[in-house]
Amino acid sequence: MKLLIDFFPIILFFVAFKVWGIYTATAVAIVATVLQIIYLRLRNGRVEPMQWVSLGVIVLFGGATLLAESETFIKWKPTVLYWLMGSALLLGQLLFRKNLLRSVMGAQLQLPDPVWLKLNWAWTAFFAVMGALNLWIAFHFDTNTWVNFKLFGGMGLMLVFVIGQALFLGRYMKEDGTVTKDGQP
Repeated sequence: MKLLIDFFPIILFFVAFKVWGIYTATAVAIVATVLQIIYLRLRNGRVEPMQWVSLGVIVLFGGATLLAESETFIKWKPTVLYWLMGSALLLGQLLFRKNLLRSVMGAQLQLPDPVWLKLNWAWTAFFAVMGALNLWIAFHFDTNTWVNFKLFGGMGLMLVFVIGQALFLGRYMKEDGTVTKDGQP
């Protein structure tokens, strides 16, 4: 259910684009994201900071798209989100010596410090590449191709990356669910 809630705006954006075009799809994405935030607030009592950032970015870039009647702004939105997430991980590590991935996931996953650092750098690089790839697709292909990439390519690459992370982390897990110190059995 959480996955459906997380992808609710992008799925509605995709469907609206296919039926009515980019401007209606942009408006639908804005409304869907607002509804998503309301739902999460009512259901959980709070909304994650990144979800607030996502709302701000869609309202800003989606609003600019609608006001300027230019799809350029909405095409920048995924890149801005990817780069904001990557920058947060990078700056957290470099400036504050805080691994934000560990802060978010540390309660669910116990790993040695060097592994957390590798994960942080891997996600930072992934977000940087995804942002650049989004721009390349957005401005070298037609809008239909970009929208298809946004849904299927972006989610597909994320899935492949997460599976790769799981395989990497599997070296540090014992059969009983505890963690080894060096990735050796």
